[in-house]
Amino acid sequence: MKSAISGLLLAALLAVAPAEAQTKEPAVPPQNSLKLSAIIAKIEQRDQFHYISEIDWESEGYYDVVYYTSDKAKVEIKIDPVSGEPRM
Repeated sequence: MKSAISGLLLAALLAVAPAEAQTKEPAVPPQNSLKLSAIIAKIEQRDQFHYISEIDWESEGYYDVVYYTSDKAKVEIKIDPVSGEPRM
């Protein structure tokens, strides 16, 4: 009986968890941000740029960009969404 009640309680908690996660507002770039295409264009103009591997929006307020240079070096930078410049 005790294990049946524990199982039902666990099932109820698991059923509520997805609904809770969906109500949280996603972090998005600010209204005055540059377009992502403009940020990508700035990165593509960097010395020895070869290709972008990843771009992620971080909830702390910046784009996390990983790209590779023509000499196969991996570069990871944090880009300010408003200025398009690397964060210090």
